Amino acid sequence: MPLHGKGMLIVYNEVKPPHERDFNEWYNREHIDERVNLPGFHRARRYVAVRASPKYLATYECDTVADLATPGYLALLANQTPWSQAVIARFTYFRRLTLRIQIDLAHGAGGALTTVRFVPDPAMHAPLLDWLREILPRAIALPGMTGAAVAENDLEIANAPLQSRSMDNPRADEVEWVVLLEGSDPAATGAAARSLFKMAALKPFGTRTAPVVGTYRFLFGNDRP
Repeated sequence: MPLHGKGMLIVYNEVKPPHERDFNEWYNREHIDERVNLPGFHRARRYVAVRASPKYLATYECDTVADLATPGYLALLANQTPWSQAVIARFTYFRRLTLRIQIDLAHGAGGALTTVRFVPDPAMHAPLLDWLREILPRAIALPGMTGAAVAENDLEIANAPLQSRSMDNPRADEVEWVVLLEGSDPAATGAAARSLFKMAALKPFGTRTAPVVGTYRFLFGNDRP
């Protein structure tokens, strides 16, 4: 089964150890369900680091990236529940990516996820997609792999909360890409990412800094039709 839509929100975050129990309870008992039940949203999953920093990652799949900037969604960001306000105030790291899915080779739901983040030259958009379409099918055919997806951050959508004065106020200035490699084995997803996305492979597409690679294991998720 492919992803549940053509849009995705990815959030990387962290809290200090004394606050982790409440952080995890909030995600599992309130936040994931609240987001999944929004119009356009279909599935949310969260992960903890195996070999990554920051420690936590969450993905939210929606019909289109525009679902991440609707008036209703932005109003929710600006009017968080008391529990949400308390947990968000304790974040020691927060990065939010509002993504347009470019390639979807997902298959089911694996227990391991490796993400690769990098910033290419926007002029290399088409050649980069051609290259990814060539290499990813071979990668997900390896043992321990189940699927892959490629997504591009939409700057207008990413910065919409700034204009609505919500608490959720990142500032995105570069078009970052994310490759998601999913599998049943974190060693397999991590090895695939490190072998495919070396700096030498990305440099022809205008990437100037090394990609950020992180491997995570599944913690909790929920979905609706």
